[in-house]
Amino acid sequence: MTAAPGTRATRRGRPGYDLESVLRVAVDLFNERGYDGTSMEDLARKLGITKSAIYHHVPSKRELLRLAVDRALDDLFGVVEQAEQADGRAIERLESLVRGSVRVLHDRLPFVTLLLRVRGNTDVERAALTRRREFDRIVAELVAEAERDGDIRPDIDPATTARLLFGMVNSLIEWYRPRDGADDIVEAVARVAFDGIRVRPS
Repeated sequence: MTAAPGTRATRRGRPGYDLESVLRVAVDLFNERGYDGTSMEDLARKLGITKSAIYHHVPSKRELLRLAVDRALDDLFGVVEQAEQADGRAIERLESLVRGSVRVLHDRLPFVTLLLRVRGNTDVERAALTRRREFDRIVAELVAEAERDGDIRPDIDPATTARLLFGMVNSLIEWYRPRDGADDIVEAVARVAFDGIRVRPS
C-alpha cells in the first residue's frame, strides 16, 4: 500500500500519539459526525490531549482531511497502476482492478468511507472528487475496451456498466465489516460482477 504523503516524516508528540494515530481517530470522527460537524476540540477531547498537541502534528483540520482522502485515493490509484501494467486482455485487467479496489476498501475501510462521502464543500474535497472522476474514467475506458474485444456483453452502455460495477463495490461501506482477511469478499464481488457482464460462450 502507498503511504499517504507526509506520514513518513511523523513527529512524536505526547507518548502514545503520533500523526498516524491522530489521523485514524480524526477519520473515525469525520465519518461519525461529518467533517463540518467535527472540531479540533472534539478531536482533542477524543484523544485526551490538548489541541496544541494535535497542532504539533498537523496545521489544521483541513490537512487531516487531505491526508485521509489521499490515503484512500493513493491506494486506489496504486491498483490502477498495477492493472495498467499487467499483461492480458482488458477484461482481465478490469477484473484485477475491481479485485484490488475491494481489497483497498477492506484494508482502508474508514478512509474509503470518508472519501465516498465527500461532497465538494471544500477545496480538499473538490480535489478528491476530481481524482475520483479520473478513476471512473479509467474504469469506463477499460470496460469499453473489453466490450470491443468481445468479452463484455454489448447490450449495456460501457459507462453504465462501469457505474454499476463500482456502485456495487462502493456500497460495501454501508454494511461490510472487515474480518480476518479480504479474500472472501474479493471473490464474492468478482463472481457476482463478472458472471453478470461477461459474454458467455455460445
